[in-house]
Amino acid sequence: MTIIKSEFALALNQVANERGISVDDVISSIEVAIIAAYKKQYPNEDVTNLVAKINKNTGETKIFKNNQDITPPGFGRIAAQTAKQVILQKIREIEKKTIINIFKKQISTITKARIIRFDGNNYYLDIGKTEVVLPKEEQIKNEKYQINLSLIVYLKEIIEDKFGNSRIIVSRTNPNLIKELFKREVPEITNNAVEIKNVVRIPGERAKIAVYTNQKGVDPIGACVGQKGIRVQTVTDELGGQEKIDIIQWNSDDKLFLMAALSPAKINNIEINKKERKAKVFVNETEAPLAIGKNGININLASRLTNYEIDIIQEQKMNSSEKKQSENQTLPQDTQI
Repeated sequence: MTIIKSEFALALNQVANERGISVDDVISSIEVAIIAAYKKQYPNEDVTNLVAKINKNTGETKIFKNNQDITPPGFGRIAAQTAKQVILQKIREIEKKTIINIFKKQISTITKARIIRFDGNNYYLDIGKTEVVLPKEEQIKNEKYQINLSLIVYLKEIIEDKFGNSRIIVSRTNPNLIKELFKREVPEITNNAVEIKNVVRIPGERAKIAVYTNQKGVDPIGACVGQKGIRVQTVTDELGGQEKIDIIQWNSDDKLFLMAALSPAKINNIEINKKERKAKVFVNETEAPLAIGKNGININLASRLTNYEIDIIQEQKMNSSEKKQSENQTLPQDTQI
């Protein structure tokens, strides 16, 4: 029996090369399909210990049972028709497995993707050799998605669905998306002159990134901002243009780091409890709204960035006369006996 009578080897290698899989995997798929076709054509026969053997050069295929050739006359045409879909399915499975193995090495990186379809809350994107899934929980709430829209996505993980199929999950909300975007835009990060210590964000609204350097003459904030703000603006644009990014200089001194994290608010004093990771932050009444931020965003992000529970304590700002009066009240008074 010959499935492909001419140029079989050429076609075999072409399929393998185009799919990025091995010739042996393709042959194995065909052999499995031939056995399945035989069992379907002859359901009443004893089909134990069946083996299909294919000549890689000619495509001639024979079926053996206990080392005896039992290939029926004229079985080739029936087998080819029956096996066609099985062969294609097996090749697709091998192809997907190969692609998944390739992308396992790319998890935790970013890539460009194009939206090709959507299904309920999930969007499916093309990243070249395969498609990936952008679930609802990984989407920026105020970002509008539409077919053919190109996005930079973070390759988050590979999971198996309920059918056992591997799926590549991507994200637009993961903090590491910002980290990887800055790596791409800032050479000082790539060559380890500047280190990203932490990134926190409320996707689509605001983010804070803590950066640090131990090299003299390097300004970590300036490196990330770029000349005329071009670098940070590029990152912002990739996030949809609405997410404001605060670049904070990391400091080993927790008080100084907290002060920077709560910018643009001006801080009067900070009392910290390192063991319980709690901080009392004293600010003037006029600075409290800045420290807290709209809907508590600033204090929320600062707390997550520094890993401190922050309590803002407002202090009333005294004018010069009130300050003098307060000082007088603290002077010792005569006591009558």
